[in-house]
Amino acid sequence: MIITRTPYRISFFGGGTDYPAWYRQHGGAVLSTTIDKYCYISCRYLPPFFETRYRIVYSRIENVLKIDDIVHPAVREGLRYFNQVRGVEIHHDGDLPARSGMGSSSAFTVGLVHALYALNGGMPGKKQLALDGVHLEQNVLQENVGSQDQVAAAYGGFNRIVFYESGEISVRPVTLAPERFSELNSHLMLFYTGIKRTASDVASSYSNNLDAKKRQLRILKDLVEESITILTNRSPISDFGALLNEGWVVKRSLSSTVANPEIEDIYLRAQEAGALGGKLLGAGGGGFMLLFVPPAKQADVALALGGLIQVPFRIESGGSQVIFFEPEMNHDSVEAQRGGRAVQPFRELNPVAPQFEDAFAPTASHAALK
Repeated sequence: MIITRTPYRISFFGGGTDYPAWYRQHGGAVLSTTIDKYCYISCRYLPPFFETRYRIVYSRIENVLKIDDIVHPAVREGLRYFNQVRGVEIHHDGDLPARSGMGSSSAFTVGLVHALYALNGGMPGKKQLALDGVHLEQNVLQENVGSQDQVAAAYGGFNRIVFYESGEISVRPVTLAPERFSELNSHLMLFYTGIKRTASDVASSYSNNLDAKKRQLRILKDLVEESITILTNRSPISDFGALLNEGWVVKRSLSSTVANPEIEDIYLRAQEAGALGGKLLGAGGGGFMLLFVPPAKQADVALALGGLIQVPFRIESGGSQVIFFEPEMNHDSVEAQRGGRAVQPFRELNPVAPQFEDAFAPTASHAALK
């Protein structure tokens, strides 16, 4: 049995410049951090004593005999990628809702890849996990996603992630004094808007023609360096919040689907209550909203957004990890025997016919013994 724990992420600046179509020509950079909210994947070889060979449990339950019959695309293609001919059982649990801007799909993919490596006796490095996650989502599944989420999920921590024209990706931790780090964390609030959306659908409204958004994307990339300068040069922490607001204004201009009247109302109410800045996380359209709020104003903001769910969190630095491993009994010989012959289908026992029921009724002598 293998259990992996993979963190969700918050992206502060630079989102959009992590799409290969952009950074392969212009380069890109993001500032992001992972938080202490996780995707858990448990994975084991399914013992050969079941009618099914692949059991996948997430928001639905799949029991199938062939990989081709698996509906969940990431699981299906992940098993193909590892040539997983032996039956497996995979369970998913998450601390936060899917399709919410927290990089949940990439956390799932990276956590799954990590679990399958471990199941097969492998110990991949963080770079390998990130690259495999990018390959599966972008090249195999053909998802319209960038490259930052897979990297953040694999590495963990508070990082400046740089994307080069060559395709290389560099992860550079942002080092802050403990008190500065605590000051940043204490100003962040996270709210769930309750609006689910598919990131690739929202992103396709601008990522399919990134050259038309050159001005905005260049600004978003420049904000990465400016934000790091604020944090490391001991500028007032409020400047970071003002920069978040500037970035949100630019991001909204990428497409009309990034925001909507409901989102605009939420953001305005937060500002009126004391938020200095913020943004929708991920591609936009819904999901989670990050706000930068002085601690003295946080109760007011929480009251102003009383209809939304607030999620307390802390920044984490572990990245994807195997948190449980227990060897199993080796069933290779039984599995090999089963693979070479048809297994009799499992079936329900037929009900006992009425004329035979009396045969199983207790006799008088039985009653006397009782």
